[in-house]
Formats: sequence, C-alpha cells, structure tokens
Amino acid sequence: MRTVIRNGTVVNADGRVEADVVIEGSLIVEVVARGRENINADVEIDAAGMYVIPGGVDPHVHLELDTGTTVSSDSFATGTIAAAHGGTTTIIDFAEQRIGGSVARSFADRMAQADGNCAIDWSLHQVLGGVDAQALIDARNLLQEGISSIKLFTAYPGRLYSDDGQILRALQMCADTGMMAMVHAENGLAIDVLIEQAVQRGQVDPIFHSLTRPPELEAEAVHRVGVLSRVAGGAPLYIVHLSSTEALDEVVAARSKGTNIFAETCPQYLYLNLEDHLGRGWPEGAGYICSTPLRSKLATHAEDLWAGLRRDDLAVVSTDHCPFCIREQKITVGTTAFNQVPNGIGGIEHRMDLMYQGVVTGNISLERWVELCCTAPAKLFGLQSRKGSIAAGADADIVIYDPKGTTTISSKTHHMNLDYSAYEGITVEGAVNQVLLRGNTIVRNGQFIGDATGGRFVRRELSNVIR
Repeated sequence: MRTVIRNGTVVNADGRVEADVVIEGSLIVEVVARGRENINADVEIDAAGMYVIPGGVDPHVHLELDTGTTVSSDSFATGTIAAAHGGTTTIIDFAEQRIGGSVARSFADRMAQADGNCAIDWSLHQVLGGVDAQALIDARNLLQEGISSIKLFTAYPGRLYSDDGQILRALQMCADTGMMAMVHAENGLAIDVLIEQAVQRGQVDPIFHSLTRPPELEAEAVHRVGVLSRVAGGAPLYIVHLSSTEALDEVVAARSKGTNIFAETCPQYLYLNLEDHLGRGWPEGAGYICSTPLRSKLATHAEDLWAGLRRDDLAVVSTDHCPFCIREQKITVGTTAFNQVPNGIGGIEHRMDLMYQGVVTGNISLERWVELCCTAPAKLFGLQSRKGSIAAGADADIVIYDPKGTTTISSKTHHMNLDYSAYEGITVEGAVNQVLLRGNTIVRNGQFIGDATGGRFVRRELSNVIR
C-alpha cells in the first residue's frame, strides 16, 4: 500500500522543508518537493499547517519493573499505548541482572515478558548488577542478539551497585566491543550514610529524598566514571537522568579531556522542583520521589539544563518512565519515611509535548526538538538506519504534530496506568494529531486505533556516534 502525507512541513534534526512524504508498505521511499501531482496513492493524509516529524525514540523506560516489593504500574501494553498517544514509536527498556543473578537468564526472561505485548517497537538494554567474568562474557554475547548497550550503577549498594574495579572491567569490555555503557551516576555509599543519618534525626518527609542525594554526589560519580572511561581506553559512556548543574559541569569537563561521554536529562528536571513538588509532604510529595532527585528551584539547575540542551552538552531527553501509583504503591500501610517509597515518575506519554514547549519559549529550535527526542537517541543506541529521521529507507514511523493544538495534562485524561500526574494541570501548546508506526496509523485525533500487540523487537547495531 502506498501512503502519501501531503502539505506538511517535514522537520528533521538537520532542517525543515515543505515537502510530501511517500510511504510504501512499512518504509519511507521518498521525500518530494511540495506540489508534485503525479504521485499515485492508496491513502492520502493532509498535514496542512502541521509538522511531519520522525516518531519519538525514548531510550530509557521501566515497564513492569519489579523492585522486589512492588511492580511499576504500567505494563508493556499500557505503557506502549500511552507512549504512542504522545508521539513515541520506539522505546528501550531494560533486562535487569541483580547481584547474584544471571545476565543470560535475566535477558531471556525480559524478552519473553515484552514479546507480543507492545503496541510500538521496542528493544532492551542489559543491566549489569553483578559484574563478574561470566556476566561480561554473557553481555558481550548479547551483541549477537541485537543488544548494543549495558547499564551500570554507582548507586543502590547490595542490589545493583558496582565498585570502581567492576565498572572499569565493564568499561574495558565496552571499549573493546563498541557497546554503549549507560551509568546511573550517584555516590550510593555516601548517600546511604546521609539517608541513615536523616532518618535517625526524624527527617523523613519526601523533601529529604532530595536533600540526602545532593548534587555534589551526582557530580562526583559523573567525574569518576568519566575518568574510568578514559582509563578503559575510550569506552562510549552515557550518563542517564542527569539532574544538576554540578553534574552537567562534570560532563563538559570530561568532554574537554577527550572523554567519549554523552548525557541525557528528563522533563521532570526541567519542570519540577524540590520545593513545589517534593515539598508538598505526605502523600502528594511521595509522587515526586525519583532518582536522581528533583533539585531546588533556588539554584539554576533547570535553566542550566536547558542551556545544556541548546549547546549539545546534553544529547538526549528521555523520560526514565517508572510509574508507581500513590495509593497502594508509593504509600502503603507502614510507610513512614521517604526511603521506603519506590523511586519513579511517570511521563512516557508527555515527553514530546513537554519538550515542544522549549520550542514555544525559544529555549530550543524546532530541529533541536526533533534531534533530542528522535534522532540522537536513535543514533546513540544503534537505530540510526531505521529510526529517528524522515528519510528514504527509514521505517515509516511518523508523527503529524499540530502546533496550533493544545494539551492539558491530567490523570483524568492520560493513558498511563497511574492514579496521579506529576504534571497535573499543565497546559502545553501543540498536540499530536496522528501517529504512524511502520506506515500504519496507530493514533488519530487522540484515539488509539492500532494493534495493541503490533510492536516489534528491533535489533540494534553499535552506535556510530563518537565525541
């Protein structure tokens, strides 16, 4: 079947053009100058007055994440349908090996959990929570399965934490293979001391989740893994959910030393803060507990992160979507302190809209919006030949975005399986009008009309991006 999207403004990371997009089957076959009339089509879509952009790629989500005490509230089904509503057509979740567990088994189990249950395309990163010789062999072997990235933690001792020697060995493997090493960068050992001391003092309200995870301990961990990346021989390094000025400064400094380092931030660090959100106390404040934590509005973290996005010191915007309902998950019988609350904020549905506000306010350009949410994550995580651009040969994952629309974010209308919204009541300019996944319309005018099981596992290549 041939589909033509006519009369829109096609926006890629490298520019915009008034053009029509020709789709055959699941692929884009041509982007042609406006007004060419001799294009026969089985289906025509009129995008007049709208932007035609690549489907969003969210490289950091946690669906059905088992924390040991609860499971994140969005299933692969509900989470990917919500993502589709927001213009995201590809997600990358995680297979999680914890200390004492098997990489191969964790990967096989997670593949089985996701397969056949996603409404959009998907892949996995492999978490290494117990870095030993067998784990590194198994992680290396995942390249044959189309998995080209691992994740390491300098936080959560006893569950996911790796010490410097373990991280160095993993980074050496990445330098040798070209795999991307994602790192949750906080000094978990020091944070655990601060948490213990705060609880002993009776400082247990949600706000102390952030105060016991100060930006200096995020920055210290970024600095440390940057050094280890260089010692390992230039391992590709990607800092997840960067939240503070201090950590951003360390990324910039590491890059000046030749470190092959990239970083992402998330909408929560641009829109939410310690005082207005965590500071609400119980129970509302518990909804804003996430790690890395929300930062103080009395500093310039959000402004500096926006500047980092403009300068490409920050390469990607993900969501770190990890939703837990306030009732019965964030707050349960016996919850008395912030460190008993599961970490995470839901936002898989709102990333494209929230980041488009940066275009509206002049913080980023239209092209940069597409780069941050679509093109850069595709390139960094080995999807560059298929996702993230409107170009001949790419998958026909396309969002038709109406800049004249408006969206009011609310738990009453969102599609996430979540009993609150971290962005409740925010009205944003712009709205998703239509979403295509591999040439098939899956969202139109706010309605999901796709196949709830139509998402495919996408094998990923090595990234071709080097700093």
